[in-house]
Amino acid sequence: MTTLNPAAYAPYDDPEHYILSWTDRIWEPRGMGQIRDHYMPDIRVHGAYGTITGNEEIIKACVQKNAAYPHRLFTGEDVLWEARTENSWLSSHRIINSGRQEGFWQYGPPTFKKSVSRNIAVCLVRDAFIAEEWVVRDEWAVVEQSGHDVHAVARQIASSPSLGLLGEKKGPLLGPVPANPLLEGVSGKRPDHGRTEDKKTVQMIEEVWNQHLGNLAPDYLHRDIVIHTTRHRTEARIDGYKDELDHLFAPFPDARVDIYDVAFNEDPFHGTRVSIVWVLNGTYSGIPLYGPVTNTPVEIFGVSHFKFRGDKIYREWRIYDEMALLAQIKQAQGDIGN
Repeated sequence: MTTLNPAAYAPYDDPEHYILSWTDRIWEPRGMGQIRDHYMPDIRVHGAYGTITGNEEIIKACVQKNAAYPHRLFTGEDVLWEARTENSWLSSHRIINSGRQEGFWQYGPPTFKKSVSRNIAVCLVRDAFIAEEWVVRDEWAVVEQSGHDVHAVARQIASSPSLGLLGEKKGPLLGPVPANPLLEGVSGKRPDHGRTEDKKTVQMIEEVWNQHLGNLAPDYLHRDIVIHTTRHRTEARIDGYKDELDHLFAPFPDARVDIYDVAFNEDPFHGTRVSIVWVLNGTYSGIPLYGPVTNTPVEIFGVSHFKFRGDKIYREWRIYDEMALLAQIKQAQGDIGN
C-alpha cells in the first residue's frame, strides 16, 4: 500500500482536512487571490465546456461568480481521496452549494432567489498544490431555482463562442478513453488498484448501464439502494435505480458510458466508496426529453460516487451538467441566440 508523505497535504491533518479547509479559506472570506497559494500556476481545469488553463484564469472566473453570488456557501459532503505516490494524491470532493443570485451573471440579471445544487470536484494534488482538476456541476438546478428560463439560457450558451460549442468538434472532451482505468486513468497510474469494490463498480457500469442488463442489478445493488442525481432527483430501491438509468439513456438509446478515472477510499466514518469519472457519448435519437429530436451526437461529462454496504452498492451520487447537454441540443436544433 502506498504511504502518503504528510508533506503532500501540509500543514493540514490529512487530505480531507486539506480539501475542506482550503475551500473554506478561499471562498468564505472571498480571498480569491489565495488560489495562487493552492493551485499550480499552469493548472488545467476540465469542465463540461472544455478546459481552462492557469490559476489566473480561475481567479478571474471566481471574481465574476462572487459578484453574482456574494453570499454563496459551500458544504463538503465527502472527500474521497486516494494516494498515488508518496507526494501525490487524488481527491473526489462532493459539495453542496447554496446562495442567492444577488448580482448579474451569465444566466441573467439578479433574481434574489436561492438555489441549492451539488458539485463534484476531482483534484490531482502534487506536493500540496492542485495540479489538475475535473469538475461537474448541476447547473440546471441553479438556473431553474434562480428563476431563469432553462431553455433561454441554453440558447445563450449554445451561441457563445467562449463556451466552445460552436464549430467543429475537436475530439473527446477528456481525450482518449483509457485502456484500463482500473490501472491508469486521466489522473495517472493507480499503484493500489485491484480492490474488489473498484472492479465491481466498473463491471456494474458495463453490464447494467451500457449493456442494459437490468436483470443483473441485484448482483451489484443493495436492496435499499438510493440514487441522488441532477435537479435533486432521488430514487430508491432497485426499480427506482433502473428508472433513473432510463432517464439518462432513453433520450440517447445508442449511448455508451466510458470510464476515465477511478478512485477508492475506505475509512471508519464514511465507509467504503468508489469515485468514477465518466463520459457518455450517444445520439439524441430517442425520447424528446430535451425538445425535438435531432439525431445528432451529444457528449455528457459526469462523476459518480458509489458507497458500499457489505459487498453491494447502496448509495450513488451521480452529477452531470444538463445545461451543457441542453445547449448541445439547442445548437443542433438551430435554436440559438435570443
